[in-house]
Amino acid sequence: MKSCPKCMRVFPDDAGFCPADGSALQHASMVPIANTKEDARLGTRLCDRYELRRVVADGGMGRVYEGIDKQTQTRVAVKVLHDDVAKDDVSLARFKREYAISSQLPHTYIVKVMDFQRDEVAGVWLLVMEFLDGEELRFTLKREKNLEPARLVRMLAQTAIGLDEAHGRQFVHRDLKPDNLFLCGTREGGDVKILDFGSVKDKNKDAKKLTVLGTTIGSPYYMAPEQAQGLDTLDARADVFALAAITYECITGTVPFTGNNGPSILLAILTKDPEPVSTRSAASKYPIPAALDDVLEEALAKNPNIRTKSVGDFATAIGRAYGFAGDHKTWACIPVAELARELATVPTPASEPNAVLGQPIPPFPAAVAADPFTVRDPFAAAPSKSVTAPMGVTPSAPPSPVLGLATQDSRVVGTRGASVAAPQSGPSDRPAGLPAGRAPWLLPVVAGVVALAVGIVAFLALAR
Repeated sequence: MKSCPKCMRVFPDDAGFCPADGSALQHASMVPIANTKEDARLGTRLCDRYELRRVVADGGMGRVYEGIDKQTQTRVAVKVLHDDVAKDDVSLARFKREYAISSQLPHTYIVKVMDFQRDEVAGVWLLVMEFLDGEELRFTLKREKNLEPARLVRMLAQTAIGLDEAHGRQFVHRDLKPDNLFLCGTREGGDVKILDFGSVKDKNKDAKKLTVLGTTIGSPYYMAPEQAQGLDTLDARADVFALAAITYECITGTVPFTGNNGPSILLAILTKDPEPVSTRSAASKYPIPAALDDVLEEALAKNPNIRTKSVGDFATAIGRAYGFAGDHKTWACIPVAELARELATVPTPASEPNAVLGQPIPPFPAAVAADPFTVRDPFAAAPSKSVTAPMGVTPSAPPSPVLGLATQDSRVVGTRGASVAAPQSGPSDRPAGLPAGRAPWLLPVVAGVVALAVGIVAFLALAR
C-alpha cells in the first residue's frame, strides 16, 4: 500500500500521485504517522492488525479513521466507538447485529462490514468496513440542491437492488436518509453504497428484538407513518416510504414533510399530504414530468396496504415516469451519460395517451354535436374547418369524438335520469331526420282523433 506524505490518504500500489494535493505517493511504511494531542490513536495499530492513518469523520456513535488492514494489505475504514456508546448494552448490541446482518448480505450496493471486536489493550470497540471514496448524498444535495434525472434514476435503481436483497432476507433498514446513501465516484457516474444497518428491523421469526414496542426508530423527515407510531407491523414498505421521501428531496430540493421539531414533523407525516412535485418545477433545475406526481403519491401513501409494494417497483416507476424504457435492474448498470442521452431523445407527448390502445387521442373539435348519442370513431381524422355543402343547406357541426361527451351547448341525460339543461340549439345543430319546433303534421292528426271520438259518442247515443 502507498500513502500521501501530506494528507496521509492510502492508495493501492499502482497509484502514483495523490488526487487531493498532487503529492508523489510513497510506500506506507515510509510515511510514519505521529499521534497528536488531539488524537493519540493516530499511527497506532488496533487489535494488532488495523493501522490508523487519518481521521475521516467524527459522529455521535464513534470516530471513523482511514487505515490499513496489515493482514490483507487493504484500505479500510475503522469506526472506534465512543466510550459512552460502548458502555450502553443496547447500542453495543446494535453494532454487533449490524456486523452479523451485513455478513449475510451481498455487497454490490451495500457497504461491506468485515469485523467487529474489542481491542483489550486500548479498551475500545471497533467496527471495520470497506473504505469508500466519494460522499454521502446529503453533501451532494447540499451543494447541488437537485439531482439530475439520469443520475437520480441510476441511484434509485442501485439502491432498490440492494434493499430488495435485504428485504428478501426479512431485514428492514428503518433509517434510510441521504446520510446513509453513499455515492462512490466512478467513471460510469457513481455507485451507491447503503450504510448503517444498525437500526435494522429483523422480521425473521426467531430474531431478537432490541426495540421496545412503541419506540420510534429512524430520522423524522423520512419516517413512514406506521414507523412514526412505533407499530410492530412495520415491514419493507416503510423503506419504500423513506426512499420516496428522499426522491422527493432530490427532485425539489426540499423534504416532503416539514416542521419546527421532531413531533411537528411526525404530525405532518401523519396528517398532511405533500405538495405535488410538478408544482415545484419552477424551483428545480431540471424538468419535472407530471407523471411523477402519481408515482410519489402512491409511494408516500399513509396506508401501507395501498403503498407501492417494493422499492424495486418504485424505482422502476420513477424511471418510466421520466420516459426511460426497461426497468431498474437495467438502469443500475447503464452509465449516467448514456442514460442522459437516452432521456434527451424521449419525445414529449403532445396529448395524453389513450388508456387502452396507448395511442394519442386527437384533440376535440371546436364545436360538438347537440345530440350526445351520435356515435363516431374517436380516432377518425378531424374534419377540416372549411366544409362545402349544397346551396341552401347549412352544414351541421361535427359530432363529439367521445360517446356521451357534450359541451355546454348540449343536454345530456344520464343513466339515472339526471339531466343538465343547456341553451336550445338552432336548426343547424340538429341531425337530419329529426323535426324542429312544432311538427306540421301534428294538428291534422289531433283533429282527426277528436272527430273520430265525437262520432263514436253520437253513434252510441242514437243506438239507445
